[in-house]
Amino acid sequence: MTTFLLRLDPPAGDGPSVAVKDLIDVAGTPTTCGSKPVAAVAVDAAVDAACVARVRAAGGRIVGKTNLHELAFGGSGVNEWTGTPVNPLDPSRIPGGSSSGSAVAVATGEADIALGTDTGGSIRTPSACCGIVGLKTTYGRIPLDGVHPLSPSLDTVGPMARTVAGVVTGMALLEPGFTVAPAPATRLGRFHLPGTAPAVDAAIDALLASGGFPIEEVTLDGWIDADAAGSTVVFAEAFEVNHELVESHGDELGVETRDRLRRGAAITSAELADARAIGVRWRAELDAALERTPVIATAAILDDPAPLDDPLRLDTRRPNVAVNLAGHPAVVLPVPRPGRLPTSIQLIARHGAEDLLLATALVLEAAART
Repeated sequence: MTTFLLRLDPPAGDGPSVAVKDLIDVAGTPTTCGSKPVAAVAVDAAVDAACVARVRAAGGRIVGKTNLHELAFGGSGVNEWTGTPVNPLDPSRIPGGSSSGSAVAVATGEADIALGTDTGGSIRTPSACCGIVGLKTTYGRIPLDGVHPLSPSLDTVGPMARTVAGVVTGMALLEPGFTVAPAPATRLGRFHLPGTAPAVDAAIDALLASGGFPIEEVTLDGWIDADAAGSTVVFAEAFEVNHELVESHGDELGVETRDRLRRGAAITSAELADARAIGVRWRAELDAALERTPVIATAAILDDPAPLDDPLRLDTRRPNVAVNLAGHPAVVLPVPRPGRLPTSIQLIARHGAEDLLLATALVLEAAART
């Protein structure tokens, strides 16, 4: 099986079963990052990552380490070395990345909850591809100690589950005492992402209409520039984090991973500074929009997941990277489409408003089931 890279015998108990992306340390096991040269020198972690320690303390039962896109640096979930987890909705399509194994483990019922990381959509893309719920948390909310970095100024950890209630449980494991807000947002903003397939937008608009929320169209002129700037930050920081690996074992990396890291090496300090400046302006623009409508809805995926024989056909970054650059929380949940694969909606809220975000997602999830 390609879902898990390592299975573990969970302790006895009635707590939820939890799968952990193999980018996150679990005491007594190696962290391979889904990469051959990393695995070759990996030693067993002495202690749990801070997020895993919290999960254990709250009663979560760790069932294994899940597969991922190599070094968490890609949105397809295709891995030349470890193999590619099978999308349970359509085995001919990508599972999404980089938290591919985490999404598949949850979607197939092999774990109640999974921990993933999200730097440019790595929780949200596989959740959308596999028809589950995934939460990108506010930057800095969940500690990253013991999590192998990709882009330290954007990396986050968050839960994935089959339902919004499962993600709420996951948040309570990661942050004891977490609960949803007593009421959902009073109104929603709607931003139509350029490039979204008309059928995806239509399904999302139909769900929003059935949810009973007042809807206000939102203009976010800075989204596309933020997408490009966020990608610059990710690529530059990914090379900085992994430059020794590239220099010493570059030929052992997957072709796509190696090429991406070398693209990061070519980014100049001036280009990176410009990208960070765009990020400051973009966060202010998004914050201003969220003052008017406290939750904004977009597509979580632009079209159906790409086929395995053309995994880069789908732009997985556009719905995601701009949100990472701003640091805001976002949740994705499936939108059923009779006779077709489900698509997914993304909800975005202000920093620290995961409680409001998930309360609103619960209402839309219920509407999707009627």
